[in-house]
Amino acid sequence: MNLKKLNPAVDKKYLLITAGIMWCGVGMMLISFAVSWLIHYEGRGKILFYVAGLLAGMPIHFMGFSKLARKNIARLVALQGKKCFFSFITWKSYLIIIVMVTLGITLRHSSIPKQYLSILYNGLGIGLFLSGTLYLMTSFKMILSNQKQNP
Repeated sequence: MNLKKLNPAVDKKYLLITAGIMWCGVGMMLISFAVSWLIHYEGRGKILFYVAGLLAGMPIHFMGFSKLARKNIARLVALQGKKCFFSFITWKSYLIIIVMVTLGITLRHSSIPKQYLSILYNGLGIGLFLSGTLYLMTSFKMILSNQKQNP
């Protein structure tokens, strides 16, 4: 049996699209957790929790996730030929994801009040979503430049 036939190889623009969808999707999931917690929050200052999460999202995006995304985008753009579909992130990143998911589950099931967790979840969600759009913009630019070259 030829193992090359089992390799789900795709063009790098699809790796960029996949990474962008994953980052944006996880970001929206985290935001939806935070919003659902705040919808059910009966205490005072609900708007402050929303605003704090939004304000946390900006530095998380600009000083954290966007740098990571740009580094990964550069790695993907430099790829030659078709690569395995699952190479849209590195092996090291898969390990980081496992740690982050475990931490997220632990926090959600902790005794920390959900309105306070909503700040973290909104911040991380906004940062992930905004950084995910960098992948999508890069892939769309790549697709458009290929169309201009090959009318």
